[in-house]
Amino acid sequence: MAAALRGSRYLVGRCCRHVDFALVSTRSMASKTQVGFVGLGNMGNPMAKNLLKHGYPVIATDVFPESCKELQELGAQIVDNPAEVADKADRIITMLPSSPNVIEVYTGPNGILKKVKKGSLLIDSSTIDPAVSKEMAAAAEKMGAVFMDAPVSGGVGAASSGKLTFMVGAAEEEFTAAKELLSCMGANVVHCGQVGTGQAAKICNNMLLAIGMIGTSETMNLGIRLGLDPKLLAKILNMSSGRCWSSDTYNPVPGVMEGVPSGNNYQGGFASQLMAKDLGLAQNTATNTKTPVPLGSLTHQIYRMMCARGYAAKDFSSVFQFLREEEGQ
Repeated sequence: MAAALRGSRYLVGRCCRHVDFALVSTRSMASKTQVGFVGLGNMGNPMAKNLLKHGYPVIATDVFPESCKELQELGAQIVDNPAEVADKADRIITMLPSSPNVIEVYTGPNGILKKVKKGSLLIDSSTIDPAVSKEMAAAAEKMGAVFMDAPVSGGVGAASSGKLTFMVGAAEEEFTAAKELLSCMGANVVHCGQVGTGQAAKICNNMLLAIGMIGTSETMNLGIRLGLDPKLLAKILNMSSGRCWSSDTYNPVPGVMEGVPSGNNYQGGFASQLMAKDLGLAQNTATNTKTPVPLGSLTHQIYRMMCARGYAAKDFSSVFQFLREEEGQ
């Protein structure tokens, strides 16, 4: 299916020009109309909850029915598949693990595009290959719908508190139509350019995040081995030039911070296998653009090793534990 869609990439430059923008804008401004949501995992679940909190009726589905129970108890309507979501809602948000999942949810036998309404606004917040976002935009255009990529940053905590950052790839008119809805789930909604540029920004961010997490883990481990108290070391780092998000908001050392995965045996949060996937996307795009990313490449290798050694489902901050085990502790 993806191969077939690649043949229509030439449409992307013209994407959505034949779509009725007035229809999209009118629907986006309608007060509290139904919103579809596909993918209720660690990120999608709290995002959908925030839509409910803002008074939007939510129609949702997930490949794992048990993921839908909590949202259903809060008032969401649960349906069997993405096509049914598209049949009932003309604004749909998807939050899925990978490019193949996105292709299946949009173009599969029970996909969104099987029942999508003309003028529908389709917002994909998954982190995937930018080329796949462009393919989905071209496929949506053929059905008279608007597709945009809007991946997020901030993790589960920001998803729960409604403080995500959305990086949006869309035409200016489409971005304006989506901003109100995205603002219910995020504190920052940034227009990055045309379809695919949101993914480009997210891939770059996550490569830096992973590099920073490994650097923080190595630093904390070294300090502990030198006899420093980890909380004291974190305090010093966070008032010094080494401060970063991994040190002051998401510290990887158990006991240093509360409310982060390192304090819960690295459960929840952002799985190492997903970080490895995102780093793989960064590697692919770096290769395609002939961009040297030596630290990104090494970081990708480290997370791939972690996944092979039992860390796949643990939060990506478990790289600290991985390094400690590597040294025999």
